[in-house]
Amino acid sequence: MNLPQTATGANLQQGLEAPAVLQPVAASLFADRAARFERLADGHASGDWLAFLARLSRIQHELLQSHPAVPLPSEAERIRAREHGMPVLPANGWRRDRVWRQHLAALADGLLPHAPDVLRPVLAGLPAIGEAELERLADGVLRTEYDPAHSARLPFIAAALQVYWAWMAAQPALAGLARLDVPGVCPCCGSLPVASVIQAGQYAGARYLHCSLCSTEWNLVRANCSSCGETDKVSYRVLEAEGGTTRDTVRAEVCDDCHSYLKQVLRDKDASADPVADDLATLALDILVDEAGYLRSGPNPLFIPGGVTESRADG
Repeated sequence: MNLPQTATGANLQQGLEAPAVLQPVAASLFADRAARFERLADGHASGDWLAFLARLSRIQHELLQSHPAVPLPSEAERIRAREHGMPVLPANGWRRDRVWRQHLAALADGLLPHAPDVLRPVLAGLPAIGEAELERLADGVLRTEYDPAHSARLPFIAAALQVYWAWMAAQPALAGLARLDVPGVCPCCGSLPVASVIQAGQYAGARYLHCSLCSTEWNLVRANCSSCGETDKVSYRVLEAEGGTTRDTVRAEVCDDCHSYLKQVLRDKDASADPVADDLATLALDILVDEAGYLRSGPNPLFIPGGVTESRADG
């Protein structure tokens, strides 16, 4: 189903101006996501898979709460990044601390007893992969250049990297980031968004893009395509539920200028909606817009095409 574009900007309560950038909230980020996965799993055709991802998010939460201190950009590096309009924690180029590999081992250990049979060999084999190979696979995940020979492992590598980058992005030293000149790129790490979010609460109506890696959110005018910035060829596609009604928590923003799409999660319809969880619970919408000829502009690294998790989602 096709809906016309919403050309209005942020409709903010009490005249509050939407901040340019919102840091992830470490205390609740992954716990809220896990709760959302659990809610979406109930009665869903892919409920077992969504419940598994809820458990993964719970472990991410635990790892984030006990995260050790790791190096952050110096003040000089932060100033230089701001002056040159560059991300301060670039996914491609930042010297990663080995702690992310410890997160990966903890994820594998915590998930293995509860994993479906098809994933147990994948999880059991993760600790045996050498450091150099893990770093190579991580480089591919961060560049969205997925090695098809390791597609089943990559979502877990991505999950470990998300914990590491979210911890850094949430630190007070990184407060006050500005949007980059390229509006569709995360101002913190330079990654692409997984989805956009229409906010509820004090910034109700404001649209933020949600980073697929560090979970930083940055403000973008609602009428603009999140990929190319055009305004006059944006529209929305939604899934129809039984009885001809629409599922109005998630819709796909499609652009007939660049022929891309990105999902939009409407927290003003459901405040508990999560860009990662709701995206993965609406893969039928991806099929709908893909068949209409649009290409997705941002990844969800917990779902790697061709991997084991894809077969779980389809079945």
